[in-house]
Amino acid sequence: MLLLHTWVIILLLLLGIRNVEPGKCPKFCTCDSIQLTVACISKNLTEIPSTIDEITVKLDLRGNTIQELPTRAFTHTPYLTHLSLQRTGIHKVREGAFRGLGRLVFLNMANNDIDILYQESFDGLSSLKQLLIDNNKIEEIQPGAFSQLGSLNLLSLTHNQLVYIPNMAFQGLQNINWLRLSHNALNYLDTEAFAGLFTLTRLSLDNNELQFFPTETMTRLPGVTRLDLSYNPMTYIGEETVSMAKLTHLFLNHNSLQDFSSTAVVLSPKLTHLDLSHNQLRLLQPLASGSPTLTRLNLKGNPIYCSCYLRPLREWAIQERVRLGGTCRGPPHLSDESLESVQPFDLRCQSQEAMLKAEREELPPPMTTPPPNKVKCPDNCVCEAENHHSSCEKQGHTKVPRGFSPDTRLLDLRDNHFHYIPKNSFPGMPEVISLHLQRCKIHDVESGAYSGMKALVYLYLSENDLTSLSPDVFKGLPQLTYLHLEKNRFTQFPKGAFKLLPGLLNLHLENNAITKLEAGVLSGAEKLRGLFLTRNSITSIAPKTFDTAPDLETLHLDHNKLKGVPSNAFSKTSSLVNLRLSYNAIRWIGAEAFRSVASSLKHLYLDNMSLEKMSNDSLAGLGSGLQSLLLEGNKLEEVPDLSPLTGIEVINLAENPLLCDCPLLPLRKWIEKVNLKVRATCGNPPELKGQNVKDIHVFKSCPGYGPPPAQSPKISKASKTTKYKPVISAPKLIKTSKSQSKSKLQKSANKKSIQKPSANKQKTV
Repeated sequence: MLLLHTWVIILLLLLGIRNVEPGKCPKFCTCDSIQLTVACISKNLTEIPSTIDEITVKLDLRGNTIQELPTRAFTHTPYLTHLSLQRTGIHKVREGAFRGLGRLVFLNMANNDIDILYQESFDGLSSLKQLLIDNNKIEEIQPGAFSQLGSLNLLSLTHNQLVYIPNMAFQGLQNINWLRLSHNALNYLDTEAFAGLFTLTRLSLDNNELQFFPTETMTRLPGVTRLDLSYNPMTYIGEETVSMAKLTHLFLNHNSLQDFSSTAVVLSPKLTHLDLSHNQLRLLQPLASGSPTLTRLNLKGNPIYCSCYLRPLREWAIQERVRLGGTCRGPPHLSDESLESVQPFDLRCQSQEAMLKAEREELPPPMTTPPPNKVKCPDNCVCEAENHHSSCEKQGHTKVPRGFSPDTRLLDLRDNHFHYIPKNSFPGMPEVISLHLQRCKIHDVESGAYSGMKALVYLYLSENDLTSLSPDVFKGLPQLTYLHLEKNRFTQFPKGAFKLLPGLLNLHLENNAITKLEAGVLSGAEKLRGLFLTRNSITSIAPKTFDTAPDLETLHLDHNKLKGVPSNAFSKTSSLVNLRLSYNAIRWIGAEAFRSVASSLKHLYLDNMSLEKMSNDSLAGLGSGLQSLLLEGNKLEEVPDLSPLTGIEVINLAENPLLCDCPLLPLRKWIEKVNLKVRATCGNPPELKGQNVKDIHVFKSCPGYGPPPAQSPKISKASKTTKYKPVISAPKLIKTSKSQSKSKLQKSANKKSIQKPSANKQKTV
């Protein structure tokens, strides 16, 4: 009797749970009561749903319009371990917004509008391991913002607007391993900016505006082994500059280095890899013996002159067994010769006259430092003789100041009120490498404004009021490599303005109002490698538009108004590696849309375009070279054949209403074959909505679900042989009645269910 009573209670409890569960799933959301997940993606939610089941562990709220996270926004979901808040329009996180989420280990807040991280914004996240806040508008980190994140391993703040890191900004990160600050506007780090990060092993500061190596700041990082400072406007590295006891990998590539001291890394004894590629080094002395473990020195992309002056470095590399990367820029008989293959006896100066000529024409002029307190500097500016940097930032200047030292290498004039830059505005400044004119309200630049700036490599004209550029505006800038024109008021591509820039590699025109690209717009920029046109209003691209830039590697066309893939614009773009078409109104992609760039393309972004249909041959030609394919956030029910993509490393099919029926079987089989995490869920039929394509069993009834026994290398295994018995016995079923056939098929299905893995058996029990 007692046993019967117990069973009745259990039955009532089960019935009660079944009645309650549907009510705990918010309207318009998808809930999985087995995996304990809730997904409310792109449902126009303006606040956190209050009816989420308390026991939910994974909550996905991407693509909504929540805007602000109030205090204790998630108190009703205390068991969350994963929380996704990307693209939700969040601009403010109140103090204590995450209190009560003591079990959360992963938080993604990328692609929002957050501008300040307040004190205690992340209070309560004591178990958090990974925090991603990329692609926001963060300008300020208040002290104590991360003080409660003692378990955090990874903090990513890339693609924000940080200019300055104050002391103790990351206090409390007691277990941090990797800090990513790439793609900001950092130009100064306080001495104690990273104080207390004793466990940090990897620091990414690439693609910022650091003008010198922050020696004192870096000495506070005793555990860092990998430091990335690539793509910063540094001009030289002085004596004993890098003092980091455990540093093994240092990346200083794509800076503007003209000088690198032989004792620069003498205080980093464990350094094994030093990357100085793509700078302006013509000569390098042997590095001091403080780094006996150094095995790789990359000098690729530098104008190295292989004369007798380089002989000491080559002899040192042979003796210390250091591999040198790069080639000789001259003299002619050694041009393009690998530094590794050049022998010391080849490095000679033919005569005293030739040696003097080489020193005068090929080698950089000696670096001289003016006596202290005697460096030339205009009023309301700060000039540093040691660093060759001059700054007049935010001083209210209405005209470009005159009187800078002729050996100035970085000139910062941002946030002034010039409005107009007349001809010859920078006389006597032949050594300037980086010129900053952001946010100066400039609406016009006269032809020849930069005459005489023969060494200029970086020119920043971002966030001004420019609407056009004259053909001769960049006259006198033979070395200009990186040009920033983003956030201006261009409605037309400044055609013809680049004909005097033969060395231009990167052109930034993001956040303008350009409506179309005509043939010939890149005339003169034949060596262009990167073209960035994100967030314009481009509706059309003429055929052969990019033919004049055959070396183009990166092309960003995302967030425009294209209605089709501009395939005929790529007829000679055989070097394209990265193509972004995300957030365009492209609903259909036809056959062989990427054929002309298939041999070089590695990363293809087709996400969030409302894409409804792709021809089965739309990816024709793309094979083992493609590494990334993003298709999330579209309206695809089917996808083209992905089997040729044997080299794929990242693929995303999430947020597509995939029709989980037999036509999708090739995708299912491909997902099972590749060793990747493929985010693909069913949108139809309704009973399968939200389920992972990989997990459902509807495909087992499709023709060709399993390979024929003769073709399967694993057919000898007993379990596999049993699995395909229904296929072998199918001819016998033809002779039986319908009811008998149904009965036998049911038995076969039962046999299949018996053969599930042990984990599934436990669930069944």
